[in-house]
Amino acid sequence: MTSYAAFLRGVSPMNAKMPELVRAYAKAGFEDVATVASSGNVVFRAKGALSAIEKRANAATKFLAFVRPIAQLEELLEADPFARFEVPAAAKRVVTFFRDRPTQIPKLPITLEAATIYAALDHAILTAYVPKPGNPVFMTLIEKTFGKDITTRTWDSVARIVAKAPG
Repeated sequence: MTSYAAFLRGVSPMNAKMPELVRAYAKAGFEDVATVASSGNVVFRAKGALSAIEKRANAATKFLAFVRPIAQLEELLEADPFARFEVPAAAKRVVTFFRDRPTQIPKLPITLEAATIYAALDHAILTAYVPKPGNPVFMTLIEKTFGKDITTRTWDSVARIVAKAPG
């Protein structure tokens, strides 16, 4: 069995209850299911090909699931690709996951106001932004550059998800 994280797009405490997500994933045949935070992060164990697991995850709920092996996320965290960039101390670091790697990646980095897309990885991009109340400029930049078939988590959230994943 392999451990996975499903990052669900569009989940909030207002539109999804975490116990219901756990039940839906367990009913879909996943094991050791748990949620992390209340923003649509599900960790679980499963057997089979990643594409089949992602299809089952998408069928389990009404939310679009971006499934990644926990080992891949551990490697990302250990590599700390943000370290090679001059990210402002006040910036939040985020990882945006793609369904599929875009066919075209623009020349990076790209900056808009206080948000910068630094790098593209296989199925994700690395962005950092300096938070400003009421100004989601980083999401505007990401969606303008890569579209809306994405989901984003903070670097710290990815670390919490990996820490809670079944062993």
